[in-house]
Amino acid sequence: MNKYMEIANDLARDNLNTKVGGPFGACVVRNGEIIGKGSNHVLSDNDPTAHAEVMAIRDACKNIGSYDLSDCEIYTSCYPCPMCLSAIIWANIKTVYYGNTKEDAERIGFRDDFIYDFINDLKNNGHDLNILDLKSIDHEETIKVFEEYQKDNTNEIY
Repeated sequence: MNKYMEIANDLARDNLNTKVGGPFGACVVRNGEIIGKGSNHVLSDNDPTAHAEVMAIRDACKNIGSYDLSDCEIYTSCYPCPMCLSAIIWANIKTVYYGNTKEDAERIGFRDDFIYDFINDLKNNGHDLNILDLKSIDHEETIKVFEEYQKDNTNEIY
């Protein structure tokens, strides 16, 4: 077994005992060194965003003092959910190694398919209001902050 995937899998297995969250683990690796680890802590933290990949990214960023993980890869015990995929992309990680598939996760009760369907529906100019109702309001005022940001050349793009 790949040594980094073994660590991600061990983190997932630990969650079976600690019950802090689902059976998911991840680690972020840079130049052969683990710079961040995480396991699912949704239950213990009462935080729906505390997925293994997000926790590993947070840990890595804290440890290196940067939000940019472009020179890193992530090993995760399961194919990332849409939120985690987004976090991985925002962190500039270009390679994801995963163990279990999203279908494996669905078989044990973790469903992401409705989120993928929702995103696909958005691309086709529609969406299921029972999942989320998106409403744009006050754009004429909120855009002003963006315009100020754009004028300030000292801002970093996140």
